[in-house]
Amino acid sequence: MNRTSPMQSGDDGLRIVVVGATGNVGTSVVQACADSPAVASVLGVARRSPEWRPPKTAWLTADVEPGGPDLVPLFSGADVVIHLAWKFQPTHSPETTWRTNVLGSLRVFEAAADAGVPALVYASSVGAYSPGPKDRAVDESWPTHGWPQAAYTREKAYLERVLDTYERDHPDLRVVRMRPGFLFKRTAAAEQRRIFAGRLLPGRLVRPGLIPAVPDLPGLTFQALHTDDAATAYLAAATLPVRGAFNLAAEPPVDADVLAGILHARRWPLPAAPARAALAAAWRLHLVPASPDLFDAVLRLPLLDCARARTDLAWQPQYTAVQAIEEFLAGLREGAGMATAPLAA
Repeated sequence: MNRTSPMQSGDDGLRIVVVGATGNVGTSVVQACADSPAVASVLGVARRSPEWRPPKTAWLTADVEPGGPDLVPLFSGADVVIHLAWKFQPTHSPETTWRTNVLGSLRVFEAAADAGVPALVYASSVGAYSPGPKDRAVDESWPTHGWPQAAYTREKAYLERVLDTYERDHPDLRVVRMRPGFLFKRTAAAEQRRIFAGRLLPGRLVRPGLIPAVPDLPGLTFQALHTDDAATAYLAAATLPVRGAFNLAAEPPVDADVLAGILHARRWPLPAAPARAALAAAWRLHLVPASPDLFDAVLRLPLLDCARARTDLAWQPQYTAVQAIEEFLAGLREGAGMATAPLAA
């Protein structure tokens, strides 16, 4: 455990700890907090210290997994803990991701309570939701039982149940659960390619006009959001006296028509079964990292109603879903990244 500089005094603003501070969401959340006059200092916690040095920010290297350092001293004196740490891979070893994502999150939750932190903001996901409709949006009361076959959705749903009990046992601790759709930004393109597509995705060829057709799969409708817009919602949740869950997504919902428009391609109607079979074969051969179970989950995700975030957080995304995806694709072509280990190009 190594801290590069001490946390600043919170007399002139909030002291915020961001756990999992160097990935796609973490870098945007740290930057939003560092830019906010309501925040006095940010402590970024990650497994590897980055070269990136935003203002008002100190770095501490620590692992949240069991066997890692005691987290209570890290959180002592903080006003808010924002928990973002998550491991997507290896999908072939779900016990590995469970150790980080579930057991590590339990350590963060327990340490926040033991340290007397007043507020915990946790990164849940649209993936926590049970299968739902594609023709209408659901609010935060939709069941959060996930899709049991996929490790990612199973873990997100499990932690929702953990937090149900946690909130009951710690009524004085303000708990906020953020449930965003798919998050994209330019500098996360290299990381997301590694996590979901692997080396087979020709990043420099993902440009309008070069991909002839987009598969039009039954159920392929999802919501996207620029990661910086998600970060403004996280900052609002940290600074405002709110509790509970918040859906986060931008318009429009993304389907084959929208993707075809972005890529200047045509739609190619394709049954889900052969697409899944091809993905499953590639996954079993370790040619792609994304599992067919996650594919199944994506086709079943509900659409999100974000009215509560607009009202209670005074939140409005600055990017459309199309702009977020276009920026991500530009990042793929450019091999974009940042000076952090997860986002390295």
